[in-house]
Amino acid sequence: MGTPTNRTDSPSAIDPAAAARLMAPLTELVARAGSAILAVDRTRMRVEGKADGSPVTEADLAADRIIADGLARLAPEIPTLSEERVAAAPAGSPPVFFLIDPLDGTKEFVAGRDEFTVNIALVANGTPLLGIVGAPALGLIWRGLVGQGTDRRAERLSTRDGIGAAEPIRTRSFPRAGQPWVAAVSRSHGDAATNAFIDNRPGAVRQMLGSAVKFARIAEGAADIYPRLGPTSEWDVAAGHALVTAAGGRVTDPAGGEIHYGGGRPGFIIPAFIAWGDPTAACPP
Repeated sequence: MGTPTNRTDSPSAIDPAAAARLMAPLTELVARAGSAILAVDRTRMRVEGKADGSPVTEADLAADRIIADGLARLAPEIPTLSEERVAAAPAGSPPVFFLIDPLDGTKEFVAGRDEFTVNIALVANGTPLLGIVGAPALGLIWRGLVGQGTDRRAERLSTRDGIGAAEPIRTRSFPRAGQPWVAAVSRSHGDAATNAFIDNRPGAVRQMLGSAVKFARIAEGAADIYPRLGPTSEWDVAAGHALVTAAGGRVTDPAGGEIHYGGGRPGFIIPAFIAWGDPTAACPP
């Protein structure tokens, strides 16, 4: 299934023009995976537990099959890492690879909420270059290519119109001192360190959201900061990282440093990160 994991002919680099040519077919792939998720009856589906305690459903697996098969046809030379195929992760640290979460926000999906996403990122030299986040139940797809901007498209799954025209989006400047600012926070994964971080920056209005929708709200200028000071996985972050960066923001570690992907961390864990809409605000409190 999908791309072989130990290729000798995988690319050592990818230029922006080649990445841009992938945007349209990857968008279609995200839309197809989203349609497969929506086709699953949440009231009757199977829900199983993975080794880390997180849930996996037949919707996760259906979306993953579509993405794996699509990437194998679209870009067979580029290795892939998917949440649902960690055992088949690329050997070593490939300079270029796809990083996929076929259903981000499974807890939201199982609970009957609409804030779940399909995430595809293209990582080059440890940094997300391209990111697509589709929210099928919300009818939206956000797309970003670093250096070339970000857009939001309506995904009209119930008509023949398919994916709508692009609406350019961009992050916003951080509010002036004394004005309220919006912190996107997880509905399902709250932690004391994140709450303390927000409390140390007075004036926050917390916006509870699920999945990579939090990154999308930063990218479109609807929220100012998304701190996650507990551990999460690379596939949960990479597509949103590319979105925020392409839209004019920045994603850092808590000390303001860069985050690298595919570096062989145990379990592909990112210990903590902060997504900033305004890059000039990217520093500890």
